[in-house]
Amino acid sequence: MADYSKLNPDSKVVAVGRPEKSADAALNPSIELTSTFVGGGEKGYGRYGNNTWSYLEEAISALEGGKTLTFASGMAAVTSVFSLFKRAIVVTSESGYTGTLRVLKQRIDAGDFEVRYVNISNLDEVKAALVGADLLWIESPTNPALEVGDLPKIIKAAKDAGVFVAADNTFSTGLIQQPLALGADISMNSATKFLSGHSDALLGSLSTNSDEIYNRLKEIRSLGGAIPGPFEAWLVLRGIRTLAVRIEKSERSTLEIAKRLAKHPAVENVRYPGLESDPAHQVAKSFMKGFGSVLSFEVKAGPEAADKICSSTKLITFATSLGGVETLWERRQRWGSESPKISNSLVRLSVGIENQGDLWADIEQALSSY
Repeated sequence: MADYSKLNPDSKVVAVGRPEKSADAALNPSIELTSTFVGGGEKGYGRYGNNTWSYLEEAISALEGGKTLTFASGMAAVTSVFSLFKRAIVVTSESGYTGTLRVLKQRIDAGDFEVRYVNISNLDEVKAALVGADLLWIESPTNPALEVGDLPKIIKAAKDAGVFVAADNTFSTGLIQQPLALGADISMNSATKFLSGHSDALLGSLSTNSDEIYNRLKEIRSLGGAIPGPFEAWLVLRGIRTLAVRIEKSERSTLEIAKRLAKHPAVENVRYPGLESDPAHQVAKSFMKGFGSVLSFEVKAGPEAADKICSSTKLITFATSLGGVETLWERRQRWGSESPKISNSLVRLSVGIENQGDLWADIEQALSSY
């Protein structure tokens, strides 16, 4: 097998996760559509392995810097991490992803977890909460508040305190930051988002440098059945090939749009770590290799105006997701399950790869629609 370890990440996403090169060999892996394998090998049954998963896991491993397992969805990956703990004191962001917060609430109600909610951008607050904790679930930047935690310092503090660390790396991917290299035990991706990049596949991943953790998670996946479909795995692998160029273009547009939104009279509290005026800018700049392609802002006129704005675009789609080639936005509190820390008029904007001028024209006309 070729050694791609010295390649830059934007080369790795193209080169890794392919069949061995030989005369007339396929350049791309095939989709292995089978539930059953002939006996005598390592797989044994379709719930335990699939070659299409393996190629994808190899590619994600090259990005994250650790051994990877893929799952049926991002939430399947999240719940698998929590399944490592029967009882735990958990430290997590007070304004993180609603799906994660809802699962934690279930574990609280079941009497399994005590959860300490923190402002992840307040290092002293996080350190204080880590005393006596078992698990730090860190999401940075947070979804949808775009808060940034000082990952190097937070992860070090957690490990010094003997706390297990799992990081949601969905907004950044391994191209922008590598939690495992900073000392985290697990790095999680909702591969549905940027890794896939085309809004056509549900899939999650967990990466780790620990063989023990890897084996425990693999058993959870195998027995729980939260396995990815081969076709979805193939779609995500194909999406990863263009990850670097997609992020490069969308990041440029996101910064420019954030600057313009910050000056718009209908908007307030624009959050994007790439803005020099953003409270997280200096911290993010100190360890992140980019600032991502998601921003948030609040509509001054309130939630009804925000809903009207989101439904008034022609190019941008009013939808729940992020990380695709198409630009999406929505008022997050329309779901009613967001953290109470999230403003009722906050709009999350995931910037795609469309023409920057066309995107701004669409945003501008929408902001004038109410």
